[in-house]
Amino acid sequence: MSPIDYMKLALSRYADFSGRSRRMEFWMFYLGCIGAYVVANIVDSILGFPILSLVAGLGTLVPIIAAGVRRMHDQDRSGWWIIVPIVSLVFLFLEGTKGDNRFGPDPKAGA
Repeated sequence: MSPIDYMKLALSRYADFSGRSRRMEFWMFYLGCIGAYVVANIVDSILGFPILSLVAGLGTLVPIIAAGVRRMHDQDRSGWWIIVPIVSLVFLFLEGTKGDNRFGPDPKAGA
């Protein structure tokens, strides 16, 4: 899969807080959201009012949280870990559990 496919996958699971997500899916989506937000800020500075950055920020809030929760699930952790800032950042970089866990099948199994 290409990085764009991972971004589409995360967007297609917009508010799905169940299941598991690979590191690549989470980080490609996160970087895509940052890129969209930067572009929106540039356009807003040209236009003179911050409407696009507000829409981009609010529009990507739920999918980023959902992808983060699925990322925690990939490591067989509760999605609530996402609200602990430093710990969740470390967990986002760790590899997921091999094989099935209580949150579903291994997303890397088909790769």
